[in-house]
Amino acid sequence: MRTESEHHANKKARKGAFLLFCSMAYNEGILNRIREVLLDRDITFSEKKMFMGVCIMVDDKLLCGTHTDKKTGEDVLLCRLSEGDYANVVERDEVLPMQMGTKVMKGYVAVTAQGIKKQQDLEYWLGLCLQFNPLAKSSKKK
Repeated sequence: MRTESEHHANKKARKGAFLLFCSMAYNEGILNRIREVLLDRDITFSEKKMFMGVCIMVDDKLLCGTHTDKKTGEDVLLCRLSEGDYANVVERDEVLPMQMGTKVMKGYVAVTAQGIKKQQDLEYWLGLCLQFNPLAKSSKKK
């Protein structure tokens, strides 16, 4: 069992490494699991390569995505969440705030493979993403 300070130090170390050293790799198994959940719910979606992996778009808005962290080799699920859901989940062990360079992207988190190991966990995270999607702003098209 880790002490609280070891827990925070480990989480801080992981947070510092996340998205700073990413490659265009992703776990096809996680992507297939995401597809299955969305198809089972009759959700129309598309896929787009971005954020160093593959993202799922619903109504032309980012819903979620997946990629493999180059430095740690850890597979993650990227989630776009409401401000309230973000605040409720960001401190969980299996959650890392999403960063672009040094900027933390509010409303976006990465859930580690441990956090989506069980199907019900993946469905929970995708449920949060789907709940926010109708309220999310669409990014400007270029």
